Amino acid sequence: MPRKKRIVDLAAREQKLSYKLIAPAIIVLILVAFYPLFQVFYTSFTDRRFAAGVDEEVSFIGFENYRSLLGVTIMELHTVDDPDTGEATIDPQTGKVVYERAIRVLPRSPVRYRELMQFSFLGKRYVVGARDPVFLTAVWNTLLFTFFSVFLETLLGLGVALVVNSKFRARGAMRATMLIPWAVITVVSARIWEWMFASSRAGFFNMILNRLGLSDGQTSFLTTASLQLPTLIAVDVWKTTPFMALLILAGLQTIPNELYEAGQVDGAGRIRQFFSITLPLLKPAIAVALIFRTLDALRVFDVFQVIMGNRMFSMASYNYYQLIGNRNMGLASAIGVVIFIFIAVFAVIYIRMMGVDKE
Repeated sequence: MPRKKRIVDLAAREQKLSYKLIAPAIIVLILVAFYPLFQVFYTSFTDRRFAAGVDEEVSFIGFENYRSLLGVTIMELHTVDDPDTGEATIDPQTGKVVYERAIRVLPRSPVRYRELMQFSFLGKRYVVGARDPVFLTAVWNTLLFTFFSVFLETLLGLGVALVVNSKFRARGAMRATMLIPWAVITVVSARIWEWMFASSRAGFFNMILNRLGLSDGQTSFLTTASLQLPTLIAVDVWKTTPFMALLILAGLQTIPNELYEAGQVDGAGRIRQFFSITLPLLKPAIAVALIFRTLDALRVFDVFQVIMGNRMFSMASYNYYQLIGNRNMGLASAIGVVIFIFIAVFAVIYIRMMGVDKE
C-alpha cells in the first residue's frame, strides 16, 4: 500500500474516532441545553400559564406574545388652540406650546397602546405608543447599563491590571485584595450598596455629601429617575471591575519582557510602549473579557431585582416579573427568546469586529 494512501486511511480512522469520542458530549448537550431551549421557543408561541393546573387548556397563539412585547405605533400630536384667537396655546409656566394629550390619539382597540416617549421632528410633535412600554424601557435600560458598565469596567480593569502587573512590595497581597468585591455574593453587595445609598444621612453617600456641604443629606438615589441607572452602574462597576482586571492581567502575563527591553533600547517611553506593544498584544485578552462581560451584562438580573425591585426593570428582571408575578409563562418565554437573540447578535458582532476567531 502506498505511503500516501496509508496516511489518508489513518486520518479517516482518526476522524471517525473523534466523532465517536465527541458523540456522548453532543448527546448530553442536546438533552441539557438544546431541548430546554426548544421548549422555551415553543412556549413563547402559546398562552401557557405558570403553575397552572393540569386541566388548564394551552392554546397556540403564534406571534401574539412578540407583538405584545414589541408592538409600537407613532402618532402625530396636534396643538391645543386657544378658542378666542385660534392660535396654539402657550403654557404660562414653561413657555412651551401645549399639545393634546397622548392618551387621546393613541389607539385603544383592538389593542391598547400606551405612551412610551415623545419627540419633535420638522416642527411637528409625535408620540411613540407601545403595547408594552415597560418592556421596551427595560430593553433600553439594559442596553444603557451594558454599554456604560462594560466600558467603565474595561477601562478601570485595564488600569488595575497594569498596576498589579508592575513590580512592587506586597504585590501578591494587592492581587488578592482586588478580588474581594468580585468574591462578595451579588445579593450581599447589592444590599450593602442599598444601605449606602439610603435617602437620609444614615446613608454613607448622603452623609459624605452633607459633610462636604454638597447636599442636604436627603438625596434619593434609588427613587429619583435620573439617578437610578447611574446608581446601578456604579454598583456593578465596583463589583465586576476585578473580574475584568483578572482577565486582562492574564493577558499581560503572556507579553515577553524582551519586547519592552527592545523598546527601551529603541528609545520608546512608557506611553509609546503601551500603545505600540502592550495594547496590540492585549487585544485577544480584551476581546475575550469584553465578550464575557457584555453577554453577562445583557442578562443582568440580581442588581436590578435586589436594589430596584419593581421600580426599574432590566430585561431579565421583567422576565421574572411576568413569570412569577403575573404567571404569564408564554410571555415570559418570549422575553427569554428576545434576550437570547440580543446575546447571540452581540456575540457574533464582537467575534467579527474583534477578530477573536482569527487570533
